[in-house]
Amino acid sequence: MRETILVVDDEAGIRTMLKQVLTMEHYMVYTAANGGEALECISRLMSKEHMTAGRDGIFPDEDTAGPDCILLDVNMPDMDGYALCSRIREYVACPILFVTARIEEEDKVQGFRCGGDDYIEKPFSLVELKERIAAHIRRQQRGTDSQAVGFRGAFTISYSKRQVCFGTETIHFTKSEYEIVELLSRNRNQVFTKEMIYEHLWGFDKDGESSIITEHIRRIRRKLSEYTADTVIETVWGVGYRWIG
Repeated sequence: MRETILVVDDEAGIRTMLKQVLTMEHYMVYTAANGGEALECISRLMSKEHMTAGRDGIFPDEDTAGPDCILLDVNMPDMDGYALCSRIREYVACPILFVTARIEEEDKVQGFRCGGDDYIEKPFSLVELKERIAAHIRRQQRGTDSQAVGFRGAFTISYSKRQVCFGTETIHFTKSEYEIVELLSRNRNQVFTKEMIYEHLWGFDKDGESSIITEHIRRIRRKLSEYTADTVIETVWGVGYRWIG
């Protein structure tokens, strides 16, 4: 099945050009002129009622689960790219690449903070754009393919199911606890400060105390300790935490 790309830009010429170029690269390309159209398109792509035109007529595409990559402009009339990116992140985890003429550092920082994965300046090289899209999709697919990863004896993490098991027994974590487990286990031996973990869970603009992460880590360790005496999450004093690989 071909990867799906959604191009969101209020300039018709940009949409047409990118659709032509990316279709030639064998992507399935959809376009939207504004935030409303983009959200509607994503909703259709994620719905089992989404229909695909084939040689023998119209048939449901049961495998469709949202776009594989989104190219997103910042300057749009009804909803700017940053606000749209935040909305999209409520539904999909695919790579989001900002393609925009806004090149100030604060613009890039804002793009990453609201959930963007890359920032490509207009005017851009089509060769570089195609390579960046392919690289982000490959990275996303590697994460999806790593559905079940053993990490300590009979322990496994199923990232696709958001589930941690010991043998056949599921270890029940809250949503926030699981997201911390996934963040640390996907980046083994990398040290994360409490602030970094907090921002991963709730974003830069969320008010609150990062000290709550200490309590989450304590609960995660307590649940894991029921199955192993080994240290899985190590405290790096004065810095943060890391998953022992």
